Amino acid sequence: MTYTELFTRVKSYLQSDFPTVVWTDVAGTGPIVDDGTAQIDALIKQAEERIYNSVQIPPLRKNVMGVLSTNNPYLSCPSDFMSSFSLAVIDTSNNYEYLLNKDVNFLRSAYPNPTETGLPKYYSLFGPTVVSTTITDELSFIVAPTPDAAYAAELHYYAYPESIIDAADGKTWLSNNYSPALLYGTLVEGYIFLKGEADLMAAYEKKFQDALGQLNRLGSGLERGDAYRDGQYKMKVGP
Repeated sequence: MTYTELFTRVKSYLQSDFPTVVWTDVAGTGPIVDDGTAQIDALIKQAEERIYNSVQIPPLRKNVMGVLSTNNPYLSCPSDFMSSFSLAVIDTSNNYEYLLNKDVNFLRSAYPNPTETGLPKYYSLFGPTVVSTTITDELSFIVAPTPDAAYAAELHYYAYPESIIDAADGKTWLSNNYSPALLYGTLVEGYIFLKGEADLMAAYEKKFQDALGQLNRLGSGLERGDAYRDGQYKMKVGP
């Protein structure tokens, strides 16, 4: 399913072109007229975020390389960081050493003196990154012990994939591989916006939950195993 197909189906299913809204332009250059496109786009993004927070699918996983500086226990997170899967440092022999995720208070208790250095063993999500006394919107990690040298680091993390709204070809992994979740998720958000009837709302929500269950079977089940290790699924045959 492409963005254009999704956009058209949402209007068709909900039997609405969505109301035209006139926004006041704070810059004073005149009113901004939204013919409904921006509203539908917002509903699509809300549906995508709901799906991505419900099911673990491959596009959510990203990795990036960084550098831990000598005598600096802090490491900035990527700008699209949501949560971590793993953080590893690469030692001087090019061996990967995976750090254990702990609370900040554990790191402070285990290494109360920040001048104690060595190859980091632990990491924790510390809080917002501070640049020149200004607190930013981005997060940062803290590691312990404090690095005794500059180490390369590899972070595997969870992040929202590109929205179908922004995709150059109008398609994403989700729309290509399991479009029902995206369609019914958007219909639920759209029907809430239109203040639709409760019985039809319940029907759309059920279809959405069914689609999430099937997508979860793929993302959290089939893609995390193999037939050699797990055996092939087979139904029990009655007498």
